[in-house]
Parts: sequence; structure tokens; C-alpha cells
Amino acid sequence: MASATPTCSPFTRAVVSSMRKLYPEALADKSFDNTGLLLEAPFDPARRQKNSVLLAIDLTTAVADEAIKRQDSAVVAYHPIIFRGLKSITLDDTQQRSLLRLAQHGISVYSPHTAVDTVPEGMADWLCDVVTGNYQSSEAAPKPSITGCSSALYSAPTYPQSEFVPTTGSASTSQKIPHTRSTIHPSPPDSIPEGFESAGAGRLVTFNNAQPLTSLIDHIGRGVGLQGAIPIAIPQGRSVDDIRIRTVGMCPGSGSGVLLRSGSDIPDLLFTGEMSHHEALAATERGSVVISLAHSNSERGYLRAVMQSKLQEELSQHWENDRQAALQAIRDAAKQGGATPSASGEEVYEDASVEVSVSNADRDPYGIMIWRS
Repeated sequence: MASATPTCSPFTRAVVSSMRKLYPEALADKSFDNTGLLLEAPFDPARRQKNSVLLAIDLTTAVADEAIKRQDSAVVAYHPIIFRGLKSITLDDTQQRSLLRLAQHGISVYSPHTAVDTVPEGMADWLCDVVTGNYQSSEAAPKPSITGCSSALYSAPTYPQSEFVPTTGSASTSQKIPHTRSTIHPSPPDSIPEGFESAGAGRLVTFNNAQPLTSLIDHIGRGVGLQGAIPIAIPQGRSVDDIRIRTVGMCPGSGSGVLLRSGSDIPDLLFTGEMSHHEALAATERGSVVISLAHSNSERGYLRAVMQSKLQEELSQHWENDRQAALQAIRDAAKQGGATPSASGEEVYEDASVEVSVSNADRDPYGIMIWRS
């Protein structure tokens, strides 16, 4: 008798379907990116995971430890932990070791990456909300931990919860600076699913009236949850206090390929996660300001501010539909004299719980060193 075909858990399949609905894989930049279900852990009914998902930017050893301890069914890791072809999977490589351990514990890994960047209401639009003040107050962010010695203080690079989160209603109208926004590099029309027509890489915000740079810096500091310092490059001979900004180009992560690709005209402010020394020099020589947040600091706040609630809502509805359909099929089979439901059948679908959490271990590798003397 042939053994049953291995598959991931029914709840994990609901997670994958929900992510693909919110962030269609067709919108990812397949010229370099690797998105989708990167690790499909076989489902073991005898050791069922919780109906929970852990969101992270980077799947590090610490994040894997956290997911295993929590007994999550899946990790949604924004950055792909598998980026290029693998010739072997061994315990010597720390990333591969994490994948092997997660598979051993029945935890799958899904990566959406650039699909999140390009989708409407994705990371790029979240950065627009941050810089324009389109947010509402939340609980105050906890301060990062500080360790020190006699000569210096180091802020441990633990990412705090953002003080502010974007809204789509009228609650933030009094704070939002009047502006228009557009997509810098629209996605190819044949790749855009229905309902995602404004998808593409990067966003351009044009304020109705030029804004003080200091006000925008204040929005950014609060909106992304940074507590220490904001790296900024300004043109020689200019003062931060005197600069006013009419246009802002935004791209999460490494944004130079998007923000500097459009030719001679570039925005007054380039707001991104990472830009090289020479690219920043070139931008300031042309009169623009650059704010670069150490790559993942331009991304991580989105998980708490937007993705967590969006996935919670979509996944809850998706799992409930799957659950009810499966339970009805099991009941119908029982009425017709079918096989008695196994542990992988009715018991699995009786669990209506859904939990989407953001990793507490996930963080940018860089912190801020403050020299006391």
C-alpha cells in the first residue's frame, strides 16, 4: 500500500493562500527575487502546531528559536532566507541549520519580499503615510535597552513597537499633510492582478506646499519607531533648519536602484533604507537630501503597523471558511458510511483559533554607539 503524499498543515495552507491574496506573487520582481513558500514542513497530526504565524523581516537563529518555542505553524519572513540555488543543506551553515530545525518542528516558511514593496497599501505606501503624518497615536514605544562601559553607551538594536500606525479613515485627517502620491516605476500591466492597478516600485509624494525638513524628520522618527538617531545627508553649505521639501521619493530597503533610475530629475528628499556612499554624494551634489535608515529599519515597522492586522483579518476569514467546508465534508462522509475521521481530520478543523504575532527577536544588525566623553 502506497504511503500518503506528505503535505503541510491545513492551517499553513490557509496562511499561504492569505498571503498570496494580500501580496500577489505576480507583483514580486522575479528578475532577482525569490518569493513564495520556501520551506514546506510536513504535517504531523501527532504533534500539531498552534494555529499561529510569526512575522519577521529576517529569519535569524533567534527568530527560529522563537518560532519553535511558540510552536507556530509558519513563519512569514519578509526577506527570503533562500535567495540562490543550494547545492547542499547542512548544519554547518547557520541559515540552513535554521531551516532544518524549523522543518523538524513542523514549521513552514513563506517569503513575500518585493510583492510587499510594490502592492498598494504595502511598504512603500506605508512610508508615504509615515512622511506625510497619516498616522494615529498608539501605545508609547518601549525604549531600547542600553548597555555601557566607562567610556561609551550602546543602544541594543532591538526594534521597538512603532509609536504611530497608518490609518485609512478620517481619524488622521487633521494630521495628514495635503499631498498627492504616485508610483515611480509601475509594474508591467500584464503582471498586475485586478484590484492592484497602482502597484509598482517606489512612491513619489508631492506636497501641496513645501514642508520644513525638520517636520518630516519628526514624522519619520515617530512613524518608524526609531529611538536613537536618523542618518541624513544634506547638500554642502545648507542647514537642516532652513531646507524645505516639496517632493519625496520613497523605497523600502535598498532604494537607490528605484529612486535614482529615473534620470536627471530626482526628488528633493530620498527616503529609503540603504544607499551607498557615492550614491548619497551624487544625490546631495544635485541638491537633494537623503535619509537612509540602515536597510531593515525602513521595513520592520510595517509588520506591526499594517501587515499584522491585515493578515489577522484575512487569515481568520480564510481559515473559518476552510474549517467549515472541511467539517461539513467530514460529516457528509460519516453519514454515507465513510471512514471514521482521523486525528488529521476533524480534530484539526475543530480549532477555530488564529494568531498573527510579530517577532520580538527580529532586529536590524546595527545599533547606535554613543560616546559619552
